[in-house]
Amino acid sequence: MATEPAPPMTTTDLTVGGMTCAACVRRVEKKLAKLEGVTATVNLATGRARVSHPPEVRPEELVATVEQAGYTAALPEPPKRPERRDDGASGGGRESEDDRSERDRLLVTALLALPVLVLSMVPAWQFRNWQWLCFVLAAPVAVWSSWPFHVRAVRGLRHSTATMDTLVSLGVAASFSWSAYALFLGGAGAPGMRMPFSLLPSAPDGVAHVYLEAAVGVPLFVLAGRFLEARARHGTGAALRSLARLAAKEVSVREDGVERLVAIEELTVGQIFVVRPGERVATDGEVAEGNSAVDLSLVTGESDPVEVGPGSAVVGGAVNEGGMLLVRATAVGADTQLARIARLVTDAQAGKARAQRLADAVAGVFVPAVLALAVTVLGFWLGAGADPQAAITACVAVLVVACPCALGLAIPTALMAATGRGAQLGVLVRGPQALEGLQHIDTVVLDKTGTLTSGHMTVTRVTAVPGGLGKDAVLRLAGAVEQGSEHPLGRAIVAYARRTLPEREALPEVRDFRARAGRGVRGDVEGRLVEVLAPDEELPTALADALPAAEAAAHTPVVVRVDGAAQALIEIGDVVRPGSYRAVDRLRRLGVHPVLATGDHEAPARAVARALGIEEVHARRTPEDKADLVRELRAQGRRVAVVGDGVNDAAALAGADLGIAMGTGTDVAIGAADVTLVRGDIEALGDAVRLARRTLGTIRANLLWAFGYNLVTVPLAMVGLLNPMVAAVAMSASSLLVVGNSLRLRAWQPAPARSREHAGVEGRTLAIADGGRTR
Repeated sequence: MATEPAPPMTTTDLTVGGMTCAACVRRVEKKLAKLEGVTATVNLATGRARVSHPPEVRPEELVATVEQAGYTAALPEPPKRPERRDDGASGGGRESEDDRSERDRLLVTALLALPVLVLSMVPAWQFRNWQWLCFVLAAPVAVWSSWPFHVRAVRGLRHSTATMDTLVSLGVAASFSWSAYALFLGGAGAPGMRMPFSLLPSAPDGVAHVYLEAAVGVPLFVLAGRFLEARARHGTGAALRSLARLAAKEVSVREDGVERLVAIEELTVGQIFVVRPGERVATDGEVAEGNSAVDLSLVTGESDPVEVGPGSAVVGGAVNEGGMLLVRATAVGADTQLARIARLVTDAQAGKARAQRLADAVAGVFVPAVLALAVTVLGFWLGAGADPQAAITACVAVLVVACPCALGLAIPTALMAATGRGAQLGVLVRGPQALEGLQHIDTVVLDKTGTLTSGHMTVTRVTAVPGGLGKDAVLRLAGAVEQGSEHPLGRAIVAYARRTLPEREALPEVRDFRARAGRGVRGDVEGRLVEVLAPDEELPTALADALPAAEAAAHTPVVVRVDGAAQALIEIGDVVRPGSYRAVDRLRRLGVHPVLATGDHEAPARAVARALGIEEVHARRTPEDKADLVRELRAQGRRVAVVGDGVNDAAALAGADLGIAMGTGTDVAIGAADVTLVRGDIEALGDAVRLARRTLGTIRANLLWAFGYNLVTVPLAMVGLLNPMVAAVAMSASSLLVVGNSLRLRAWQPAPARSREHAGVEGRTLAIADGGRTR
């Protein structure tokens, strides 16, 4: 019975305002989920909702649904031509206005609240009728300063929901109302009344105690905590904003020898643009003219400048440190590497880890439970015959001290900081699940060519069949057909063939080009079927005799067939990346078992494995074989990561617990991967594993604090051992500690590279050329 295909889904991002705790997150997600076919993931730290919905559900309907839940929502603004000269992130103006408003509210609150706090805490400064001055100062704090809490609490009440604002609003209202009762009806307004301050709530001499310090302290400390928390959360997104600032706004385009300045949106693929010394490369491209060194540190984390010349690829955002370059644009707008990096980081921060969903579920019932608990405490104290003021004090303390904010921030702030830091180090993580996977891997399957080796290969020997087309003719045809290949072996053949051609002669065009994953390429060149394939068992004697020598020298052999007849054996050598030695050693020290799996022959694979100290080697593996190997390892109970860079690695990458692509690899490999090493440097893999483990450690510490704080402070408040003002301080400090702990990830540094004591010279060439010379 055929199953119906799943209906197509659309993804829409919304900016959600007014969320203050994890209960708000839960509320928005549940409200959106009531729409048919809609699922949503809301991130408190970023204030964004990623909604998956059927096409018939319009984005405007999603916005209206969020607003019905009592929050503000907006669709992302369409791209505009940049008009401002500053480098601020988009949307920064509105955020700055909100920040200023919150700062002004905090400053006015502090000016009004501090005298009340001082007079309430220092009995020696309590002059005649001091309590009435405090009442006058506290009134605007309880009303105006706390107005956002009251508004959101009432809005939540209208929608039958309760949030952190509900707790704060009730706490402030109860403290101020009781203080007004004590002043006007309870005898606390008598001239000359003195009130000692205590960390424990008390009612001296039967006179009603005023709790104006709680009425002003709660909003003061909550506002201060949220202001500092917002600034800290803003800092966790600094890496993404720094990537956005790398994007050029204008570019100098050269046409017919004439330069003109145009907006970056007007640049099209194929146009030539100018990059002068000190300027940033406007978009991804290929150098058409000029030689220079470019600094990629802000894009890929690569610290050393990279030399480029005609034909070299350059990345948008790189800084030109040498001479003037003319660059032909190869990608613009959302297709550039910089845009893909920013998109991957944004996607990673929009996701949720499994632990986050648990924390959100707990926070969703946390506030109603606290409200019920506060009412229970009030009833118990009054039922036990306690003084009403003591009962109200305990009730207010329970309302104020309970903090779901820390639960809501424990995980997303850590993930934001970690994914941003990873992007700065050249490690792009697709989502929280990838970070969790990185932490738990115990086996990593490594491709050889382009991953452990540089992929900068060179032809070392060509053996032609006697009486055949001849070495030069075969090289010309092989170079022609390999022009359509992305594989390092193909690029080496093309480069070598061009060097052997007479001056100003170009390689012929190839038609009907086809790449066979794991086998080779084929195409029509000048009416002939030309194939460049891995050697098989049916070879002419001259080529069969040359094959063992090639493999013994750790060369990679390929056979060139023209119209079905084998004409030559081309041997290609590669260089182990300098970072591969350190990477494999670091993985072993982290408890990760390295496995080499390659489509190459046994001899070159073993040569690389010996150099790196890898014991488990699987050679001559097709893409299907690699995928089967991954399944076998997973069946043994191993947590498997696969690192690769080519089309032949895509199936294994997709089938592993975690797929890791080299940034220099093909789009197919990068698209199938969970993690991308932007620099194309395998050494960053160890850094990625360590960063993931540090991040998950930070998340565990945050959750331990968030749960532990509530488990300790709420019972203390229930039994009357917490002054409401102290409870407000503790609640605000709880959120700040969680955010501050996450911010430490922004300063995380990878381990310094250790010198290899056992491998001789790093980056040595495994290919031995004619005459035994080392290239």
